[in-house]
Amino acid sequence: MTGTTAVIVGAGAGLSAALARKLAERGHDVVLAARDTDKLGKLASETGARTVAMDASDPAAMRSLFVNLQGPLGVAIYNPSARLRGPIIDLDPERVRRAIEVTAYGAFLMGQQAARLMLQNEGDKKGTILFTGASAGVKGFAQSAPFAMGKFAQRGLAQSMARELHPKGIHVAWINIDGGISNAVRAERTDDGSDKMLDPGAIAQAYIGLIDQHRSAWSDELVLRPWVETF
Repeated sequence: MTGTTAVIVGAGAGLSAALARKLAERGHDVVLAARDTDKLGKLASETGARTVAMDASDPAAMRSLFVNLQGPLGVAIYNPSARLRGPIIDLDPERVRRAIEVTAYGAFLMGQQAARLMLQNEGDKKGTILFTGASAGVKGFAQSAPFAMGKFAQRGLAQSMARELHPKGIHVAWINIDGGISNAVRAERTDDGSDKMLDPGAIAQAYIGLIDQHRSAWSDELVLRPWVETF
Protein backbone atom coordinates (compact mmCIF):
# COMPACT_ATOMS: atom_id res chain seq x y z
CA MET A 1 0.00 0.00 0.00
CA THR A 2 3.01 2.32 0.07
CA GLY A 3 2.89 5.00 -2.60
CA THR A 4 -0.90 5.26 -2.37
CA THR A 5 -2.98 8.06 -0.90
CA ALA A 6 -3.68 7.96 2.85
CA VAL A 7 -6.55 10.03 4.24
CA ILE A 8 -6.86 11.01 7.90
CA VAL A 9 -10.26 12.47 8.79
CA GLY A 10 -10.32 14.50 11.98
CA ALA A 11 -6.64 15.42 11.83
CA GLY A 12 -5.00 17.37 14.62
CA ALA A 13 -2.20 17.13 17.15
CA GLY A 14 -1.31 13.92 18.95
CA LEU A 15 -2.36 10.66 17.33
CA SER A 16 -3.30 12.16 13.96
CA ALA A 17 0.04 13.94 13.71
CA ALA A 18 1.93 10.75 14.59
CA LEU A 19 -0.06 8.84 11.96
CA ALA A 20 0.61 11.49 9.33
CA ARG A 21 4.36 11.35 9.97
CA LYS A 22 4.56 7.56 9.79
CA LEU A 23 2.41 7.36 6.68
CA ALA A 24 4.47 10.07 4.96
CA GLU A 25 7.70 8.26 5.89
CA ARG A 26 6.34 5.19 4.13
CA GLY A 27 5.79 7.13 0.93
CA HIS A 28 2.05 7.73 1.15
CA ASP A 29 0.50 10.88 -0.29
CA VAL A 30 -1.15 12.13 2.91
CA VAL A 31 -4.39 14.11 3.02
CA LEU A 32 -5.43 15.71 6.32
CA ALA A 33 -9.11 16.60 6.70
CA ALA A 34 -10.41 18.62 9.64
CA ARG A 35 -12.97 21.25 10.53
CA ASP A 36 -10.16 23.71 11.33
CA THR A 37 -7.15 23.32 9.03
CA ASP A 38 -5.36 26.48 10.21
CA LYS A 39 -3.76 24.44 13.00
CA LEU A 40 -2.38 21.90 10.50
CA GLY A 41 0.04 24.16 8.64
CA LYS A 42 3.22 22.99 10.37
CA LEU A 43 2.27 19.32 10.15
CA ALA A 44 1.31 19.64 6.49
CA SER A 45 4.63 21.29 5.70
CA GLU A 46 6.55 18.60 7.58
CA THR A 47 4.78 15.69 5.89
CA GLY A 48 4.01 17.21 2.49
CA ALA A 49 0.33 16.62 3.20
CA ARG A 50 -2.61 18.37 1.58
CA THR A 51 -5.24 19.78 3.93
CA VAL A 52 -9.00 19.88 3.40
CA ALA A 53 -11.38 21.88 5.60
CA MET A 54 -14.64 19.99 6.08
CA ASP A 55 -17.37 18.81 8.43
CA ALA A 56 -17.05 15.03 8.70
CA SER A 57 -20.81 14.64 9.23
CA ASP A 58 -21.67 16.41 5.97
CA PRO A 59 -22.31 13.86 3.17
CA ALA A 60 -21.51 16.32 0.38
CA ALA A 61 -18.24 17.37 2.03
CA MET A 62 -17.17 13.76 2.56
CA ARG A 63 -17.96 12.85 -1.02
CA SER A 64 -16.01 15.87 -2.28
CA LEU A 65 -13.01 14.88 -0.16
CA PHE A 66 -12.74 11.45 -1.77
CA VAL A 67 -13.80 12.42 -5.30
CA ASN A 68 -10.95 14.92 -5.42
CA LEU A 69 -8.20 12.57 -4.25
CA GLN A 70 -5.21 12.11 -6.53
CA GLY A 71 -3.95 8.58 -7.08
CA PRO A 72 -5.30 5.28 -5.69
CA LEU A 73 -6.60 5.28 -2.12
CA GLY A 74 -4.70 2.86 0.11
CA VAL A 75 -5.53 3.96 3.66
CA ALA A 76 -8.46 5.79 5.27
CA ILE A 77 -8.55 6.59 9.00
CA TYR A 78 -11.46 8.09 10.93
CA ASN A 79 -10.59 9.87 14.19
CA PRO A 80 -13.41 12.33 15.06
CA SER A 81 -15.62 11.83 18.07
CA ALA A 82 -17.78 14.05 20.24
CA ARG A 83 -18.05 13.75 24.00
CA LEU A 84 -21.11 15.04 25.84
CA ARG A 85 -21.40 14.33 29.54
CA GLY A 86 -24.29 14.71 31.96
CA PRO A 87 -27.17 12.91 33.66
CA ILE A 88 -29.44 11.21 31.13
CA ILE A 89 -32.42 13.30 32.28
CA ASP A 90 -30.56 16.57 31.61
CA LEU A 91 -28.96 15.93 28.21
CA ASP A 92 -30.02 18.25 25.41
CA PRO A 93 -31.47 16.14 22.55
CA GLU A 94 -30.02 18.29 19.78
CA ARG A 95 -26.53 18.21 21.28
CA VAL A 96 -26.85 14.42 21.62
CA ARG A 97 -27.89 14.19 17.96
CA ARG A 98 -24.86 16.24 16.95
CA ALA A 99 -22.49 14.09 19.03
CA ILE A 100 -23.74 10.91 17.37
CA GLU A 101 -23.49 12.51 13.93
CA VAL A 102 -19.81 13.31 14.50
CA THR A 103 -18.81 9.99 16.09
CA ALA A 104 -20.94 7.49 14.15
CA TYR A 105 -22.60 9.00 11.09
CA GLY A 106 -19.37 10.63 9.91
CA ALA A 107 -17.63 7.27 10.30
CA PHE A 108 -20.24 5.71 8.02
CA LEU A 109 -19.79 8.48 5.45
CA MET A 110 -16.03 7.99 5.35
CA GLY A 111 -16.29 4.22 5.27
CA GLN A 112 -18.71 4.32 2.37
CA GLN A 113 -16.65 6.70 0.25
CA ALA A 114 -13.37 4.92 1.04
CA ALA A 115 -14.83 1.52 0.15
CA ARG A 116 -16.15 2.79 -3.17
CA LEU A 117 -12.69 3.95 -4.20
CA MET A 118 -10.75 0.99 -2.83
CA LEU A 119 -12.93 -1.53 -4.64
CA GLN A 120 -11.59 -0.03 -7.86
CA ASN A 121 -7.97 -0.84 -6.90
CA GLU A 122 -6.15 -3.71 -8.49
CA GLY A 123 -4.53 -6.56 -6.59
CA ASP A 124 -5.54 -8.90 -3.80
CA LYS A 125 -5.29 -6.27 -1.06
CA LYS A 126 -7.16 -3.16 -2.11
CA GLY A 127 -6.82 -0.97 0.97
CA THR A 128 -7.25 -0.51 4.71
CA ILE A 129 -10.00 1.36 6.56
CA LEU A 130 -9.42 2.07 10.26
CA PHE A 131 -11.75 3.58 12.86
CA THR A 132 -10.37 5.05 16.09
CA GLY A 133 -12.58 3.77 18.87
CA ALA A 134 -12.56 3.85 22.66
CA SER A 135 -13.51 1.69 25.62
CA ALA A 136 -16.91 3.43 25.46
CA GLY A 137 -17.63 1.20 22.47
CA VAL A 138 -17.38 -1.85 24.73
CA LYS A 139 -18.93 -0.54 27.95
CA GLY A 140 -21.09 2.52 28.51
CA PHE A 141 -20.00 4.69 31.41
CA ALA A 142 -22.34 6.63 33.70
CA GLN A 143 -23.30 10.12 32.47
CA SER A 144 -21.64 9.43 29.12
CA ALA A 145 -24.53 8.02 27.07
CA PRO A 146 -23.92 10.05 23.87
CA PHE A 147 -20.29 8.97 23.63
CA ALA A 148 -21.22 5.35 24.31
CA MET A 149 -23.95 5.42 21.67
CA GLY A 150 -21.58 6.87 19.10
CA LYS A 151 -18.74 4.47 19.80
CA PHE A 152 -20.99 1.40 19.98
CA ALA A 153 -22.44 2.39 16.59
CA GLN A 154 -18.97 2.96 15.18
CA ARG A 155 -17.83 -0.45 16.38
CA GLY A 156 -20.89 -2.11 14.86
CA LEU A 157 -20.23 -0.32 11.58
CA ALA A 158 -16.66 -1.61 11.51
CA GLN A 159 -17.75 -5.18 12.27
CA SER A 160 -20.35 -5.10 9.50
CA MET A 161 -17.94 -3.58 7.01
CA ALA A 162 -15.24 -6.11 7.87
CA ARG A 163 -17.55 -9.05 7.22
CA GLU A 164 -18.65 -7.53 3.91
CA LEU A 165 -15.36 -6.16 2.63
CA HIS A 166 -12.66 -8.54 3.87
CA PRO A 167 -13.61 -11.12 1.20
CA LYS A 168 -13.32 -8.31 -1.36
CA GLY A 169 -9.76 -7.39 -0.35
CA ILE A 170 -10.41 -4.38 1.90
CA HIS A 171 -9.12 -4.65 5.47
CA VAL A 172 -11.38 -2.96 8.05
CA ALA A 173 -10.59 -2.65 11.76
CA TRP A 174 -11.79 -0.79 14.85
CA ILE A 175 -9.17 0.20 17.43
CA ASN A 176 -10.18 0.47 21.08
CA ILE A 177 -7.98 3.18 22.60
CA ASP A 178 -8.52 2.21 26.23
CA GLY A 179 -6.81 5.00 28.13
CA GLY A 180 -5.66 8.59 27.89
CA ILE A 181 -3.32 9.64 25.07
CA SER A 182 -0.36 11.78 26.05
CA ASN A 183 -0.16 15.21 24.44
CA ALA A 184 2.81 17.52 24.98
CA VAL A 185 0.74 20.67 24.33
CA ARG A 186 -1.76 19.88 27.11
CA ALA A 187 -0.45 19.99 30.67
CA GLU A 188 -2.99 17.47 31.96
CA ARG A 189 -1.98 15.06 29.18
CA THR A 190 1.79 15.25 29.63
CA ASP A 191 3.32 11.91 30.55
CA ASP A 192 5.87 11.96 33.37
CA GLY A 193 7.98 9.18 31.86
CA SER A 194 6.10 6.36 33.58
CA ASP A 195 4.20 5.43 30.38
CA LYS A 196 0.91 5.65 32.24
CA MET A 197 -0.62 7.24 29.15
CA LEU A 198 -0.66 5.92 25.61
CA ASP A 199 2.13 7.34 23.46
CA PRO A 200 0.82 8.69 20.10
CA GLY A 201 3.79 7.28 18.21
CA ALA A 202 3.27 3.83 19.71
CA ILE A 203 -0.42 3.90 18.78
CA ALA A 204 0.45 5.01 15.25
CA GLN A 205 2.90 2.12 14.93
CA ALA A 206 0.11 -0.28 15.89
CA TYR A 207 -2.02 1.22 13.11
CA ILE A 208 0.83 0.61 10.67
CA GLY A 209 0.92 -2.97 11.88
CA LEU A 210 -2.75 -3.35 10.96
CA ILE A 211 -2.10 -1.85 7.53
CA ASP A 212 0.72 -4.33 6.95
CA GLN A 213 -1.10 -7.44 8.21
CA HIS A 214 -1.16 -10.40 5.85
CA ARG A 215 -4.68 -11.16 4.68
CA SER A 216 -4.45 -14.69 6.09
CA ALA A 217 -4.48 -13.16 9.60
CA TRP A 218 -6.42 -9.88 9.49
CA SER A 219 -7.58 -8.33 12.77
CA ASP A 220 -10.96 -6.62 12.76
CA GLU A 221 -10.47 -5.21 16.27
CA LEU A 222 -7.46 -4.17 18.30
CA VAL A 223 -7.31 -3.06 21.94
CA LEU A 224 -4.53 -0.72 23.05
CA ARG A 225 -4.04 0.28 26.68
CA PRO A 226 -1.11 1.37 28.87
CA TRP A 227 0.41 -1.21 31.15
CA VAL A 228 -1.10 0.43 34.26
CA GLU A 229 -4.64 0.74 32.88
CA THR A 230 -7.27 -1.26 34.78
CA PHE A 231 -9.83 -3.26 32.79
